Amino acid sequence: MFRKMRRAKQELSKEECIEILTNEPRGVLALLGDYDYTYALPMTHVYVDGKIYFHGAQTGHKNDAVKKHDKISYCVMDKGVLNDDGWSYTFRSVIVFGTIRTLDDDDEKTDKLTYLGDKFFPTHEGTVDEIRRLLHKTEVFEITIDHMSGKIVVEK
Repeated sequence: MFRKMRRAKQELSKEECIEILTNEPRGVLALLGDYDYTYALPMTHVYVDGKIYFHGAQTGHKNDAVKKHDKISYCVMDKGVLNDDGWSYTFRSVIVFGTIRTLDDDDEKTDKLTYLGDKFFPTHEGTVDEIRRLLHKTEVFEITIDHMSGKIVVEK
């Protein structure tokens, strides 16, 4: 169902893709939005047990799009390395195709928010405090990966 990468020599291994998803903080989530226009937005994420999680408000364009259509793509790039020419970069990217759902169970939400918070907050205590303060206002989204590919790109 999913296309093979055209430039197979540039393809990353599954392990390299997981390393990027695990270590990089941000990606771009693409959904089917209002009037069937693509809606793409930057997100901070955490990769846990083969799935991708992020949080957001309980209402808005993203939430409406998730309810309307559960298929998504998510793209993450590493920071890249400046090439010897002084202006171009070599970078790696991962594109995930999958389905998205909203978590309903507060214990499951708390568990995933803890992973997310511990990735970004300076202390675990800060994570716990934020979750305690905002859990009732926070939506947690889960991406189940159907297909993942990665690529190394040398800009020229």
